[in-house]
Amino acid sequence: MTGQPTTGPDIPGLKRPLGRLRLGVNIDHVATVRNARGGDVPDPVRAAVLAEAAGADGITAHLREDRRHIRDRDIEALLAQISVPLNFEMAATDEMQAIALRHTPHAVCIVPEKREERTTEGGLEVAQDENRLAHFIAPLRDAGCRVSIFIAADRRQIEAAHRIGAPVIELHTGAYCDAHAEGRTEDRERELARLRDMARFAHELGLEVHAGHGLTYDTVRPVAAFPEVMELNIGHYLIGEAIFSGLDSAIRRMRAEMDAARRAAFGEGAA
Repeated sequence: MTGQPTTGPDIPGLKRPLGRLRLGVNIDHVATVRNARGGDVPDPVRAAVLAEAAGADGITAHLREDRRHIRDRDIEALLAQISVPLNFEMAATDEMQAIALRHTPHAVCIVPEKREERTTEGGLEVAQDENRLAHFIAPLRDAGCRVSIFIAADRRQIEAAHRIGAPVIELHTGAYCDAHAEGRTEDRERELARLRDMARFAHELGLEVHAGHGLTYDTVRPVAAFPEVMELNIGHYLIGEAIFSGLDSAIRRMRAEMDAARRAAFGEGAA
């Protein structure tokens, strides 16, 4: 965890960002394209290596129970070939816990998972499953994995994540991004305010705050400007943009948008 925050005039307890805003690149949907036809191309591990060269601070990969995109051998290859941290997204199941404990990636992110969903639809329900989740994450923490919980920007869920001993939360930004895409300005501002308030609240509890889901060039700056947020995880949009501009270009532009937001909010050098 970071040191104690300084006191500022605008944000209670916090004057400047807690550290360089990290970018985690999710390479799941390179595997989606590969699996659509079968075979080995395009290779998500190659995408991860390119993402690292373009400035990604970490790689995120979600090994789903149905293996619809990332496969077990992809996780093994990622750990062997990248030098930045791997963030292993996983459901809270015995199978996934065993895989995580076998590989001990730098980080694990516990996410909800439904077989019929196209993508992760919401945050994990922690408050109603505290006892099980507390016991589930304990071995992962003991093994040295940084454990994060993917949750909605909701005070009740944040408090529950804190109680079970998760050191990190990742706030689901999907509702904010959906409202922006659909032109619902009032909803967009309301969701953004909720994210801002809950990032602040989580930080006050001593949690490290990450955010992600659905972020684009058009929506990333307001979230990147939250001083409590230390990491953004972005995948589907970057892979989509890479079709037109290349992965290197897409990642470098996203990195530039994040850094520009930090500088605009906190001055030169803040990024």
